[in-house]
Amino acid sequence: MANIPFLRVALLGMALGLINGCGKHEAPEGRAAVAGRTVQAEVQTVQKTPLAVPIEVPGTVVSEDQVQVASRLMGYIREIKVAEGQAVKAGQLLFVVDPADVQGQVSQARAGVAQAEAALADARLDYERFGALYKEEAIPKLQWDKVRLQYQVAEQQAAAARAGLALASNQMRYASVTAPISGVVTQKLANAGDLAAPGRPVLVLEGLKKLQVRAQVSGDVYASIKTGDKVTLVRDGDAAQASLEGTIAQLVPAADPVSHTHLVKIDLPANSGLTSGNFVRAGFAVGSHAGIRVPAGAVAERAGITGVFTVDAQGLARYRMVRTGATAQGMTEIVSGLVPGDKVVVSNVAQLENGDKVSGGAHE
Repeated sequence: MANIPFLRVALLGMALGLINGCGKHEAPEGRAAVAGRTVQAEVQTVQKTPLAVPIEVPGTVVSEDQVQVASRLMGYIREIKVAEGQAVKAGQLLFVVDPADVQGQVSQARAGVAQAEAALADARLDYERFGALYKEEAIPKLQWDKVRLQYQVAEQQAAAARAGLALASNQMRYASVTAPISGVVTQKLANAGDLAAPGRPVLVLEGLKKLQVRAQVSGDVYASIKTGDKVTLVRDGDAAQASLEGTIAQLVPAADPVSHTHLVKIDLPANSGLTSGNFVRAGFAVGSHAGIRVPAGAVAERAGITGVFTVDAQGLARYRMVRTGATAQGMTEIVSGLVPGDKVVVSNVAQLENGDKVSGGAHE
């Protein structure tokens, strides 16, 4: 038992020796080189500026050019040639209506034309024969007038029969319904075997030339915006928060009687990457506050922590954790973590490590 204090002293001495030995090891050459390297990068001194206060509402991307395609005939749908989501070209066959009823009308019209043509031929013979007799004064004028009138009536009846046949024949082409515009089939409202009727849509097409976002806003927001204002648009579910800038094209003054909201139509920029049916978040700037913004490329992530690189008085990069806000037009709001006058690295951020010497241009 007397040896226990001695053992404790010996073990403590060994531990101290190991710690001191470890402390004498020099840092690897590679790590020393990183700590002392110089990185070319631009530095920006941040200041508070007026920032818009957006109010976000959900919106849906729709086509400004939307067509409901219906049959001009009454009949059963024989087949539908397209599916929802399919792109179609103008003039492409969409669906076919069974033309049995129309074919019956055409046959009836042909029979009517044949009958009228036969009656006209008889009336023409009478007209020519009685005309010659009238010139020879062999028949009275009253009888000639009656024959001439019958001929005129026969001509009119034949013309009407031919027009009826042309109309019935033209109806046949309506049995095959084609796309009036180039676009995408967004809705299929009937199936093969359903009864098609004039005015009852079978398909809905949307053109791709001009897309809009449609959103419902409250009365307060409606009173604060106007046509031509810019709107920040972010695709719903976009983890990268990539934003677009739309333009208010139309404000509908009449409010919805149930929700008491107003419809706002927003034009999308060309090549937005959005398609009809996408959901977005529309940010309307209805006020402002003083805040700090930095280029979106200045924000980095290290070990799961969002931050920026600041530059101290010695010109060394120091990683600082920040809390970010909205990103719009390539600029990200810094909610906390920076104060006016801080110098922030805004380029070549991916190459930086804590303690690197920053060399490069600086701008306010």
